[in-house]
Amino acid sequence: MPKQKTHKGLTKRVKVTAGGKIKARKCGKGHLLSGKSANRRRRLGKSLIINGVIVKTIKEMLGSGK
Repeated sequence: MPKQKTHKGLTKRVKVTAGGKIKARKCGKGHLLSGKSANRRRRLGKSLIINGVIVKTIKEMLGSGK
């Protein structure tokens, strides 16, 4: 049985905190920022802690070492 490979695209987009939570960047900060309010742009700059059912899938894709 071959080893499961780490999903390289996901490793560039998420980080695992010391407590095991998944931290990612919010979407919508790439372009067309002039149409968004300053308050919204400020909120988009903060990181996002991912929770819910998808966390298990993300951890599997990152591999057993994470």
